[in-house]
Amino acid sequence: MASAADYDRMKKVKEFDESKMGVKGLSDSGITSIPRFFIHPPQTLSQIKSSSSSSSSIQIPVIDLSDHRSKVVDQIRVACKTWGFFQVINHGVAMSVLEQTINAIKAFHDQPPQEKAKLYVGDEKRGVRFAVNNDLYRSEAATWHDHLQVWMAPDPPEVERIPEICRREVVAWDLHGKNIAESVMELLSEGLGLEPGKFKELTFSEHRLLTGICYPHCPQPDLTMGIASHTDPVVLTVLLQNHVPGLQVKHGDEWVDVKPVPGGLIINAGDFLQIVSNGEYQSIQHRVLANPYKEPRISIVMFFNLIKWKESDSYGPLPELLSPEKPAIYRNFTKQEYLDNIYTKGLNSKSFIQKITI
Repeated sequence: MASAADYDRMKKVKEFDESKMGVKGLSDSGITSIPRFFIHPPQTLSQIKSSSSSSSSIQIPVIDLSDHRSKVVDQIRVACKTWGFFQVINHGVAMSVLEQTINAIKAFHDQPPQEKAKLYVGDEKRGVRFAVNNDLYRSEAATWHDHLQVWMAPDPPEVERIPEICRREVVAWDLHGKNIAESVMELLSEGLGLEPGKFKELTFSEHRLLTGICYPHCPQPDLTMGIASHTDPVVLTVLLQNHVPGLQVKHGDEWVDVKPVPGGLIINAGDFLQIVSNGEYQSIQHRVLANPYKEPRISIVMFFNLIKWKESDSYGPLPELLSPEKPAIYRNFTKQEYLDNIYTKGLNSKSFIQKITI
């Protein structure tokens, strides 16, 4: 191996990026050691090792959406305040639809690299694209996953741009995911003492990104991450995943393994929801460990955000939630400030929230 002085990280990243083979292409090639630019710093790796002995007895809350509405509102309010994450069951989408969606995204990633490479172009802010890490050139170390990214709204791509192998399922899942997100947003709105339709009125589900992620087998999972620790910058995230583990949520000082419930969907609050709720709901750090198993981990993530900013192109805590006893704990911010924070740095945890905290 070249010495640190001789190693040109950016050159190696660029060569890998331009190969368009993706992480799965590397994994399928039979490599036994990972490229150096995937190796994370010692402080990150030590946290992975220390978490491997963490308690498995605690779990994120599981909420049955078919329960009495007042009970569900209270359960979601508490879960979002104390965990920032929860799983929902009896959400109205058939198990067969969940399985078809997972299988379709897996089928896309199982295609030969040259087929996926046709989509290895484009803008990370719109359209349809296949990529390794969105922050490949911005992060300290690369992470062990590939993803198919489809911006579904407010400017959907031409449907023919979505790969045929998963087109029908992607279009269908956008509708299912939106319905579930809007149902959960109604419950979250009620939990704040607002009208059920308040978040819909504020267009909180109208900006939608669907990401189909593959975490292939990693030959050295103790040296890298599937996705580094971060919070989501959006309002809400809805996650569908297969049975291969790897997702962890920070709870207090502990990293907790998220065990998928059959037929369940994982919901988490994003930074934007924490801000508009004036801290009543919490956006929590989460990460995905590199996959040591032969079977890939597949997840379909839908990110929901607003399209309608205030006339001044600014936002902050909702005025209805503020009072002399509960003043704003975050300042207002501009749309440009918010977008710059997302697209000018690697994945991070609450850097924007820290920046606007009063």
